[in-house]
This record gives sequence, structure tokens and C-alpha cells, in this order.
Amino acid sequence: MSDRVMVVTAPGEVILRQAASAAAEPGTFRVRTLFSGVSAGTELSYVKGTNPYLARGWDPALGLFRGPAELPYPVTRLGYMQVAEVVASDTPAVPVGAVGAMTYGHRTGYRADPLVDRFVPLPDEVDPLLGVYVAHMGPICANGLLHAAADLYGPDVRGLGDGVRGRRVAVTGAGVVALLTALFARRHGAAAVVVVDPTPQRRQVAERLGLDTLDPSAVDAAAVLKTRWSHGAGDRGADLVFQCRGQSGALHLALRLLRPQGTVIDLAFYQGGAPDLHLGEEFHHNGLTVRCAQIGRVPRGLAPTWDRDRLSAETIDLLRHEGPAVRRHLVTATVPFEAGPQLLTDLAAGRRHEIQAVLTFPAGGS
Repeated sequence: MSDRVMVVTAPGEVILRQAASAAAEPGTFRVRTLFSGVSAGTELSYVKGTNPYLARGWDPALGLFRGPAELPYPVTRLGYMQVAEVVASDTPAVPVGAVGAMTYGHRTGYRADPLVDRFVPLPDEVDPLLGVYVAHMGPICANGLLHAAADLYGPDVRGLGDGVRGRRVAVTGAGVVALLTALFARRHGAAAVVVVDPTPQRRQVAERLGLDTLDPSAVDAAAVLKTRWSHGAGDRGADLVFQCRGQSGALHLALRLLRPQGTVIDLAFYQGGAPDLHLGEEFHHNGLTVRCAQIGRVPRGLAPTWDRDRLSAETIDLLRHEGPAVRRHLVTATVPFEAGPQLLTDLAAGRRHEIQAVLTFPAGGS
């Protein structure tokens, strides 16, 4: 048995390739793909040739990039937002017919090991297409809130809302990560949430989701929010900023939005230098903090209580309440899998712009 797999063979070159499926082993199960979400950050960095793994190797023992690249082309496992149906199973843990979220890349089918591969069952009340957010993308955003909570309470975090409840929150960026993070913050009791992004179409999506927005190209967003949000004399601005745009200028803006001694929770993926980040300005004079919320780590002291499965459960809870609006406004394109290579090359080259594109697969396609 074989599957069709999306492969990046070189910068700007994406193809579909036939690949042999892993052999059936005791305790494994096989799925056919229903939907596969496209990540405009990580995936396109491989298409553009800007991902750091393409240039240097990662030393996990030292936590350093050094030495030759470990992941040269071709990139054969691309994507982490899959929804699949189980078509064969040799384990009672995952029954035939179950539909769940997984992270195995853009391909028509996959042979999975339940001891290695996460399979997150989707409840009937959640649109299966929105399952693309459940295994990985939603947990990225939920982990941002978890880092905000740990910033206040250390290891004594009781709930995902501990870092945002009753607080004034700004979100820089209005892509998928930013908008889901903003919805999480609103869901968990933030006193106010404002999305700051220069792109009109993205601000419109945020507004359709019921979120307040500011255009930093039209106004000084920092001055607006610091005028609006006062905590006392000499203490104005956002309690917390989630920085979700992979540009150094966006991080600099996030710092400017903060009240003194505030924190930026950074969920962005930076692939270049930082010419627009001026740490001698607000960062220094207001005593600010930048905290990276990378999905590979929950805050120190919170594992294993807050694991990936719990963050997936928080994502399902969000989709139960916000799913129809997310489906209507955040998912801007559904594209057949066969047209996926053209979609990715167009997105990488800037010939096409989508907030969330989802690849669809024909029935029985695996």
C-alpha cells in the first residue's frame, strides 16, 4: 500500500510523491486523511528556504544551533494539522471509524503507532474540519496563555485563565495563532482584548470574530492603548501582550504597548535578524519582560499536569463555543490536496494570501 505525500524538494519547489506506507505491525492503526491545515509560518519557511534547520544542525543536549544542517532537502514531512478517520486498527485504544486530530504531515494516509503518535478523538459537536487545530495549532495558542499564567503564579497555575482573567490584553498580529490566542484570552475572562495588525483584511476577520482592533499604520497604537488603559500615575498600557507576528518590528510594537514591568508572551517564529527591535527604548526604560512560549515546552514546573493532551482539551472547549465563527471567518480557503503544491508555492511567493487554508481529500483517497 502507498500514499501520496507532499514534499518540498528545494526552495520554491513542492511536489506530490508516491511513498510506500509503513507495514502493518501489531498494535498499530491506519488512517485516511480527511483534512490537513496549512501553517503559514513553519511550512512556508521550508518552501522559502528560511527555516533555521535548513542551514544549521540542532544540538538538543546543549540547546544550540551549530554544525551542518540536519534537515536538508527534500523535506518529506510537512505540516502538523491533520484530521483523519481510522480505517484499520490492531489496537482497542483506537477503534475503526473514529475521527481524530493528528500531526503526521500532508499525505493521503498514515500508519500510526498509538505509543508514538497522538490521536485526539473529536467530539461530534465539533466540525471535523476544525479538528486541524486540535492536535497542535490550538495547543500552541493555549500554551501562550499557560505561559502568561506561569508568569504570575509560577508552578501554582490552576487554570488556563490565570494569566488573563480581569486583565487588559493586546495581541500583535492577526493570523491564525494571533486570532485563536485572542479568542482564548476572551474565553478565559480577559477584561479587554485588542488585536493590533496593519492588514485590513485580517483586522476585518478579527472584527467579525467580535474582537476589537487597531491599525498601527494609521495610529500610534501604543499611545492609543496607553491613553485608554490607565492603572495609575505613570502606569499605563496593556497588562499583557501576546506577540504573534514573526517580524522584529512587531515585537518592538508589542513592547511599546505594555505597562511598566509588563510581559510580552512571544509566540512568533522569527526567521531573520532584528533591525526594528530597539531594546534601549521601552524595553529598558519600562523594565519589560519577553517570555517565549514555544510549543515544545510548557512552563517549568507545570509538566506533566499541563501536557499536550490537556492543551488539546482546552482547544476542543474553545471550538465548542467559537467553532461556527472560526469556521465562517478564520478558514478562508479549502483546496483539494492535488492542488496543494501550487497553493504552498503561491503563498510562499506572495501571489496568494489566506488566513487559514485547509487541504481536502477525496473519500477513500488513502
